[in-house]
Amino acid sequence: MKIAVVGTGYVGLVTGTCFAETGNKVICIDVDAAKVEKLSKGEITIYEPGLEKIFLRNLKENRLQFTTDLAEGIREAAIIFLALPTPPGENGAADLKYVLGVASELGKLLTEYKVIVDKSTVPVGTAAKVHQAIALNYQGEFDVVSNPEFLREGVAVDDFMKPDRVVVGTNSERARKLMSDLYAPYVRQGNPVIFMDEKSAELTKYAANSFLATKISFMNEIAQLCEKLEADVDMVRRGIGSDDRIGKRFLFPGIGYGGSCFPKDVQALISSAAEIDYDFKILKAVETVNDLQKLHLIPKINSYFSHNLKGKTIAIWGLSFKPNTDDIREAPALYIIDALLKAGARVVAFDPEAMPNVRKLLGDTIQYAENQYAALENADALVIATEWSEFRTPDFEMINDRLKNKVIFDGRNLFDVHHMAEMGYHYESIGRPLKK
Repeated sequence: MKIAVVGTGYVGLVTGTCFAETGNKVICIDVDAAKVEKLSKGEITIYEPGLEKIFLRNLKENRLQFTTDLAEGIREAAIIFLALPTPPGENGAADLKYVLGVASELGKLLTEYKVIVDKSTVPVGTAAKVHQAIALNYQGEFDVVSNPEFLREGVAVDDFMKPDRVVVGTNSERARKLMSDLYAPYVRQGNPVIFMDEKSAELTKYAANSFLATKISFMNEIAQLCEKLEADVDMVRRGIGSDDRIGKRFLFPGIGYGGSCFPKDVQALISSAAEIDYDFKILKAVETVNDLQKLHLIPKINSYFSHNLKGKTIAIWGLSFKPNTDDIREAPALYIIDALLKAGARVVAFDPEAMPNVRKLLGDTIQYAENQYAALENADALVIATEWSEFRTPDFEMINDRLKNKVIFDGRNLFDVHHMAEMGYHYESIGRPLKK
């Protein structure tokens, strides 16, 4: 099948590459000429495990192409995916200017039936708005479908190639048949393609992400209780996670969620509810808890250093909002860094992938280490902000040799509290008793 993907950001590039991987001919379109040139030369523009290999293979086989020309890109496509930014506006609502702008242009270019697919996360009613924007300039036949993505950064290729489910919102049998044929290779093991109306599909994405964000914030609240009651959140997590009505996933406490999806989607659903005069109280609480949780380690650090961080050097392991990505959007590490700098501390950071992005944002206000141990040289304490695998079993002799003091503040609960106490560390984590 011939496919066009408008937008080569995270979702667009993964979507286009993975469609090409099953034999489709894909043209990806972007207004950024420099990015299109890089991609056309085989220079991948995002970090995502497993993506570069199939990207290069499909580029070589000419199943994957890139252009800045919208008319050229859609000319032969049976299906056009819109994978465009929907950033939050001032009130948290998703800004549809990019989606509707491209829809308007498509109306001027269409000459035959095509399916236009909203792949971006968009508010309920967007499919109707896209249809209207196209219809202003094109009176022929076309369908607008909602097909939200459920990609997790760090495992996005697997998520696309072997999805738990595919959600497709359409009332058109013609569009349903095309979408069913397109996704058939990805659901051969029996995972469902769930067809529904467009509004329900649009809401499904927001509901899913908001529910997962709620689980995270709930466990962070439980962790707060554990600290005050001297209970162990790891034990509580195991106790409730074994209940199959609750499940084990998204129950790990920490320093809050970040990234491009959960914060934005929670805000957008709160805003969408407000537009119809509904007060989404639970999600407002989720957002508040998460905002506070990002700075949960700061009072612990301040207390240890007697509320005087001036001249102290704090090492930070992890800058991305989660491991296996270079994405720093709403990353808790950035909030921690800001608080430490305001308190007069010097910050030295290491992250396997995200340092270039942080340097673009923060410049030389912090220092960047060549590896995780170099970050510890003469540091007064270590803060762990992202649970990269290489941080889970470090060489503690190398840590001891470099840290001034055996002091670790762990925002991801990577280490055993008893073991850390036995090694003589002052080790504070999230929701677990401090062992001395």
